[in-house]
Amino acid sequence: MMYAGGEIAFALLDLVVVSVGLYVFMSKRTYAHRYIFPGVAGMVVFIIFPLAYTISIAFTNYSGANLLSLENARAYHLKKTYKVQGGEYDFTLLERDDKRFQLMLVQDDLRFISAPVQLWTNNELKAGGRQVATSNQISMVPMDAEPVAKPASIRGIVDRKVYLSSLSLMLPDGSQLTMTGLRKFAAQKPMFKPVAGFTLKSGEFMDKPDMLLNNQTGQIMMPNPETGYYQYINDQGDFVGEGLAPGFVVNVGWKNFMRILTDPGIQGPFIQIFVWTVIFAACSVAFTLAIGMVLACLAQWESLAGRGFYRVMLILPYAVPAFISILVFKGLFNQNFGEINMFLSMLGFDKPEWTGSPFLAKTMILIVNTWLGYPYMMILCLGLLKAIPEDLYEASAMDGAGPVQNFFKITVPLLMKPLTPLLIASFAFNFNNFVLIQLLTNGEPDIIGATTPAGTTDLLVSYTYRIAFQGSGGQDYGLAGAIATAIFLIVGALALLNMKLSKAEKD
Repeated sequence: MMYAGGEIAFALLDLVVVSVGLYVFMSKRTYAHRYIFPGVAGMVVFIIFPLAYTISIAFTNYSGANLLSLENARAYHLKKTYKVQGGEYDFTLLERDDKRFQLMLVQDDLRFISAPVQLWTNNELKAGGRQVATSNQISMVPMDAEPVAKPASIRGIVDRKVYLSSLSLMLPDGSQLTMTGLRKFAAQKPMFKPVAGFTLKSGEFMDKPDMLLNNQTGQIMMPNPETGYYQYINDQGDFVGEGLAPGFVVNVGWKNFMRILTDPGIQGPFIQIFVWTVIFAACSVAFTLAIGMVLACLAQWESLAGRGFYRVMLILPYAVPAFISILVFKGLFNQNFGEINMFLSMLGFDKPEWTGSPFLAKTMILIVNTWLGYPYMMILCLGLLKAIPEDLYEASAMDGAGPVQNFFKITVPLLMKPLTPLLIASFAFNFNNFVLIQLLTNGEPDIIGATTPAGTTDLLVSYTYRIAFQGSGGQDYGLAGAIATAIFLIVGALALLNMKLSKAEKD
């Protein structure tokens, strides 16, 4: 079914996974592998295949305007029609007592009616598996008396629309009418028809495949493999004019990657968003680490009464689902009704427009993300502080060092070494922190002059999402795939660095 629907990659994936699974579980030689096969299959289906599929899309023009295959685009154009001489008639469906129907057409003083016919409903066609012919001809005759049958309701027409759409009504003068609306039948002809070839002005005969002739204008059009659209050709065989939608998917090579590097409307926003993404991830790690480490030291201070209570209260933000906290903060930062602006107004300050200013919006994001992330760092530091020998602090006390000197000279250096791989992992996580941006600002305020949906608070991951699913001119999956590939390379490099540092730490 996937292969028949044109989803060759998904069909191949299913075939490979199921075939290998059958072999592993049915062969005695692969007995030991059946224990790890589910995990390996899951990794292939949910990690490797989506990654490879996304990278493959990056080398195509796949978008909201180029979704179909060439065969489907050709079939779509062949279904197009246009009205020809013969006019348009008002249509009435007459329902008889014997559960049969008559079709009545009216145009000014002209009135035609059909003989009683059986009309299948949409559900009957679907349940019975009946195939509707492409053109069921019904002869129409002039009416000489008022009809006896009563008009059917609009619902009755809708229930039989599939069958009615297949009818071709033949008038006495030979004109053929087809359904153009629930209450209209009109004379129509196919807009395009296949042609075997085309003679150029030079006398050369061009016989490219999939050529179509416009019956209305006489022009020839053919698929353009460069743009992914059907386009008309001139007498010299060159493409002219714009492509006809819908388009089809073609390989464009490195075009999407070059757009990132050369198109000013994409290059500028991409660089701006990339710089902000790095700053956001770095500042998030720095702020959460600083606050989490200080609070961990305070919560572990033996002279502090009620340490257990403070630990529980400080860890609570980590127990609340992130999306709930983000939506709460979105309300707190509301310009007109948020508690934060009300408090600032009571102190005599103007109410800042947190989501209207790029600087304030980024500040708000860092504040919220710091609140969400500091408990994680505090938990890590609480565990690592147990591993620091107490005699180090006793020796420093004998040398006259105070708490601040102990913190910067002993605690921080000894915590940073084991924390480094975890900090890199936290950086990678914040690099792709899609939920925070999507729920808090949705990337706003927008970047002026960008040719793609882009906001000043967008991260690369949310920027990719907006290009893929929120583009006003059609979703550009190919460009989104190219940006997603770049994100993968960056995050992959961070993962490799994390592995090397972990290995060095182990050695």
